[in-house]
Amino acid sequence: MNDLIEQLQTLRDWLRYAVSRFNEAGLHFGHGCDNAYDEAAWLLLHALHLPRDRLEPFLDARLTRDERLAVHHVLQLRIAKRVPTAYLTREAWLGECRFYVDERVIVPRSYFGELLANDFAPWLESPESVRTALDLCTGSGCLAIMMALVFHAARIDAVDLSTDALAVARRNVADYDLVERVRLVESDLFASLGKQRYDLIVSNPPYVTAEAMAALPPEYRHEPAMALAAGDDGLDIVRRILQQAKKHLQPQGLLAVEVGHNRELVEAAYPDLSLTWIDCLGGEGKIFILQREQLPD
Repeated sequence: MNDLIEQLQTLRDWLRYAVSRFNEAGLHFGHGCDNAYDEAAWLLLHALHLPRDRLEPFLDARLTRDERLAVHHVLQLRIAKRVPTAYLTREAWLGECRFYVDERVIVPRSYFGELLANDFAPWLESPESVRTALDLCTGSGCLAIMMALVFHAARIDAVDLSTDALAVARRNVADYDLVERVRLVESDLFASLGKQRYDLIVSNPPYVTAEAMAALPPEYRHEPAMALAAGDDGLDIVRRILQQAKKHLQPQGLLAVEVGHNRELVEAAYPDLSLTWIDCLGGEGKIFILQREQLPD
């Protein structure tokens, strides 16, 4: 290791080395980046306490020995332990929003980010039409926070069964100064919400099938299994949401649920539901929408 530390002197040296080692190790990139170069740049800039959008001016800067040791250490964690970069940096981004994350929550990644960045148009008349909204399976609180930023007049409930996840969400809600508008609720889906009704319910629930869980890359095994696994067909939680959502929606209320690659499974399980599937830039048919009147009683 000492030889390596002495040979790699500049940020450019370490960036090249990191990209080579990431590709050689066959790392999986699915927690904020989709390639070795972007992930290496993100991790190195964080380790060196440099602005994440200012790589070029520092490429030929020589690192101190302590900096080289710190960089080597964090690269080893990424390569040998397959720890997702978001956990190493303690941050994740959804659109323009930054969130604190650690191993108590899955790393935020949701097609809802694009929808919310566009005010949920055209599925809602206007952001002002939402007065109450619910984020089921909130995890880090990212979607609840983004809803609060878009729906300025709304009060948001954010629900999760995990007390650990809610602790992370509480930190993020405080970071965005939204404690007065975002209520965190420990609940098994709707169980602790009483008769509360909402104009909009969104959920990015666990939806990974048993087969897919068994084949997950090592990076995903650092995430809480309860936030991913959803039974043999990945629909255990989705079924419960569809069974219970109607009585928690206002007249003309909207339910939107993200199911990843499970569109065919959902359609096969619910052939009589008039599901509307949303196409996003990142993927087609990953979120379905139902009006309250379309939901089963």
